[in-house]
Amino acid sequence: MNEDSSLSGTQKLAAALFATRSSSGTVVFSLARCRSIRHIVGAEARPPDFDYFFVLDKPLPPYRSVAQIARERGQDAFEVMLDLALEKHLKQFFIQPLVNEDQDIVLAMMRHPRSVVTFSDSGAHVSQIMDSSIQTHLLGHWVRERQALTLEQAIRKLTFDLASFWGLRGRGLLREGNYADAVVFDPATVAPQMPTLEYDLPGGARRLKQKAVGIKTTIVNGEVLLRDNEPSGALPGKLLRGPLAASA
Repeated sequence: MNEDSSLSGTQKLAAALFATRSSSGTVVFSLARCRSIRHIVGAEARPPDFDYFFVLDKPLPPYRSVAQIARERGQDAFEVMLDLALEKHLKQFFIQPLVNEDQDIVLAMMRHPRSVVTFSDSGAHVSQIMDSSIQTHLLGHWVRERQALTLEQAIRKLTFDLASFWGLRGRGLLREGNYADAVVFDPATVAPQMPTLEYDLPGGARRLKQKAVGIKTTIVNGEVLLRDNEPSGALPGKLLRGPLAASA
C-alpha cells in the first residue's frame, strides 16, 4: 500500500493496522457481538448486513455490495471491506441504507399519487449522510437510466407536488403571478457528482459535500442564485412557512 500524504497521523496508523490485519481480529469479534442485536431504533448501530453494504464508486447505481464482491473473490466480506478501503487510502465511500433497501418498493412508493419525493435530513448529520442529491438522482437514475418515470412526472414530483403538499402558494408552477423559481438543466447529463469530504466547518469539523453536473442555472425569486455550480453572489431566498406554521 502506498502512503497517502493527505492522511492524518491517526488515519495512517489505522491504515497500517488494517493492512497488517493486526487489529482485524478484535473488529471481527465486535462484529460477531453486533449480530446478536435484534432491536434497532432509527439510525442506531445495527448488525452488519454486507448484502446491503454497497461500494460507492460512481455517482449513480447500480452499486455492487460488499457481499457480492466477497463471493467473487472467495473472501470474508469484512476482509474485503478493509481491502477496498485500503486500496483508496481509507477514502473509499460506502453506502449502508437504513430504510427502503428494496428498490422495487422504492419505485412503487414514488409512483403512488399520495407520496412526495423528498427528504428532511440533509443537514442534520453532515459528516455521515448526504441526501441533497435526491433530485439529481431521480432525474439521472429513475428517469434517464431506468426510464421508470417520465421526465414530466419527475419534474412534477420535484416542484408542484412538493409545493402543494406543504401549502407553498405561488410556487411549484411556472406561470404569471407566481414566484420565479426555476432550474435550467440538461436531461441528457443531469446527475449527482461523487461526494467529497470537506473540513470547512467551525473548528475544522468535517462534512460531506456533493455537487451536480448537467445543471446550468438555478433561479430563485427571479434572480440567478447559481450558474454552472458557482454562486452568483445574490441572496434572493427566504424562509418559507406553510399554512400550519402561519396559524401556530
